[in-house]
Amino acid sequence: MNIVVLSRNAGLYSTRSLVNAAYRRNHHVRVIDHMSCDLVIDVNDHAIYHNGERLEGIDAIIPRIGATATGHGSAVIRHFVNMGVYSSLQSEALLLSRDKLSCLQALTAAGVPVPRSIIAKNYYSMPEMIDKVGEMPIVIKMIRGTHGLGVILSESKKNAESVLEAFYKSKEKVMLQEFIHEAKGADVRVFIVDGQIVGVMKRQAKEGEFRSNLHRGASSKIIKLTAQEEEIALKAAKVMGLDIAGVDMLQTSNGPLILEVNASPGLEGIETTTKVDIAGKIIDMVQRNARKR
Repeated sequence: MNIVVLSRNAGLYSTRSLVNAAYRRNHHVRVIDHMSCDLVIDVNDHAIYHNGERLEGIDAIIPRIGATATGHGSAVIRHFVNMGVYSSLQSEALLLSRDKLSCLQALTAAGVPVPRSIIAKNYYSMPEMIDKVGEMPIVIKMIRGTHGLGVILSESKKNAESVLEAFYKSKEKVMLQEFIHEAKGADVRVFIVDGQIVGVMKRQAKEGEFRSNLHRGASSKIIKLTAQEEEIALKAAKVMGLDIAGVDMLQTSNGPLILEVNASPGLEGIETTTKVDIAGKIIDMVQRNARKR
């Protein structure tokens, strides 16, 4: 098969892992920067050019779209699909999962539990909305933040008001969310491929930090999910329309709470923690589904 990995950096762990897994299965694979793709939109000539080269004969694409390239990246995915190429990620699913507000709305509409969250658009209603989140501290998140960036823990209402004022003045969209004390600075990443859980790790924030991102120095270990946690994680990925998903959840005595569902989850943390060849499972899925088409 002729496979293209859409990635801005061929040297990234996730990209290299996918390329190596494809090579081990005797596929032809190349890495293409989606931000360098030109799209020709014509009923008689629907085409994609990369650095002047017309891309043809491609069986499947594996999009690895970063947060800053979501808009054009989704357009490139849509263009490939319209040309009859199989994609492991659909453009609509990418756009839905990348917007924290839309993601949580879709999850709760489907009955998936999430932390209590509020989008406060009215500057003058901020104090009232802060009260509606729950007891302090509360979490303030940028709608389009990633890797823990733009996530702030406000210990007091006065501090929360100051943070929100700064975000409003910079015209940055934010979300207010309840802080789950019971989680104790830990969350669980569930990696799903083609409707199957292929890896699970618990991430523990380092001392003095509440964000459990590995990029921020958190530690990780393998854990086993309960039947309820497995069910909720799989349902969250299905609601988002994702064949490949990194579902982040908090464990509580009342059951799991879904924080977010990632459309392009990184492979380094989950593969090094679990020792599972997840890239290989992704290539196997692509191979199966592309051949069906």
